Amino acid sequence: MRGFTLTGTVAWLLSFSTSYAKWIQISDWGENPTHLDMHAYIPRNLQSSPAVLLALHYCGGSGALYHKMANFDAYAEAKGFIVVYPSTRMDDNCWDVASNKSLTVDGGGDSTGLANMMRYFIEAYNADPMRIYVQGTSSGCMMTNVLLATYPDLFMAGSCYSGVPAGCLAGSPGSSPQSADSKCANGQNIKTGEEWAKIVRAMNPRWTGGYPRLQTFHGTADEFVSYKNFGEQLKQWSAIQGVELTQNITDRPQGGYTQMLYGDGGYLVGISAHDVGHVVPVNLDADIRWFNLGV
Repeated sequence: MRGFTLTGTVAWLLSFSTSYAKWIQISDWGENPTHLDMHAYIPRNLQSSPAVLLALHYCGGSGALYHKMANFDAYAEAKGFIVVYPSTRMDDNCWDVASNKSLTVDGGGDSTGLANMMRYFIEAYNADPMRIYVQGTSSGCMMTNVLLATYPDLFMAGSCYSGVPAGCLAGSPGSSPQSADSKCANGQNIKTGEEWAKIVRAMNPRWTGGYPRLQTFHGTADEFVSYKNFGEQLKQWSAIQGVELTQNITDRPQGGYTQMLYGDGGYLVGISAHDVGHVVPVNLDADIRWFNLGV
């Protein structure tokens, strides 16, 4: 556990004040090369060394809008963890998952700014560095995959909805529906698991340890980001984790969904949502269980 810093001690003490703000905007958290904005939900009963959940919005969204869609407030209040809702204003408010800067550890892209947000909370709020998680929808899911690849030393696990494999859009002119090469979204970027794994490893060549856990959802009727990308994500992360599909469980975590367990289900889980389109509703309970934040 990290020791208290002056700023961390102040933040910890403030958390016990009944007047302490729950929803705050933070403007200075360190290097912010792509001018991201950040809001955070700080519970009144903040743990002394809290977990942090980074929640990433969809294209055209914002942190404030995603807070309404993926509202973890009640869980954060009950368990004392922080939820961070950042925003990007570039490329139709889509996260950069295409440029070399963002697909490289500390490369100066969106991924760098997001990682620095987490480092800020570790320093300023004495957050537990072993309980840093990321969650996102659509563009946010694409960035979730990128963050697990570029910062496997920082993020312990990810859960996301309707995304693509890390590096699927590499070299594309942009990351939005208007600017991106459509090959990836259309499910035409097909590779072997090891080819995808090689792309992940190249994003942080200095990393030699294990990779974070991933839970990923996708709707079978998604016509915006092809359902084929669900299979490509699972190929990528099963190769990285060294696990194979072992079991399908129907109607889990809810009716009409199929949970696909890889290995013992502790490191990789796919969840196929039958007849659901691009907008797979955020399953707060499933996310909380995956991050072990309900215990």
